Amino acid sequence: MAQPRPDRPYVQFNFWVTIPGLDSPNEPAAGFQECSNIGTEVTIVEYRNGNDAFNNVRKIVGMNKATDLTLKRGVIGSLKFYEWLNQLRLGNQERKDVVIELKDETRTNTVQTWTLYNALISKHVTGPFNAKGTDVLMEEMTFVYERLEIT
Repeated sequence: MAQPRPDRPYVQFNFWVTIPGLDSPNEPAAGFQECSNIGTEVTIVEYRNGNDAFNNVRKIVGMNKATDLTLKRGVIGSLKFYEWLNQLRLGNQERKDVVIELKDETRTNTVQTWTLYNALISKHVTGPFNAKGTDVLMEEMTFVYERLEIT
């Protein structure tokens, strides 16, 4: 079997999402069709002393921000994510880490991992319902997180 060449990008459809505390080794919480908006940004602050010799601002590294993560899947009858969201509404602010692994073409080796630390589920949307439709009923979940690490 041919091994992937280092100069060839990996395909986007071999990924695993794991949420410790929701997943168990024998039963993952869910498989997802789409995972989007993994990202982080470092804000830049402009600063200038009044007595600087040059008439320009300095660029200073500011705070780190993480984008919101969106996961989409077909409705499978599992209430694990809704129960987590409901606990947040009731005041239990339990945070979880979300791990997204990109697998190679054999789906056995992890080639890159994104770990989203201190995540909370912030939104859950189901639909649309359509009596004449033939599509799978989808649910979309949005997560906020504090820090992203890529390994």
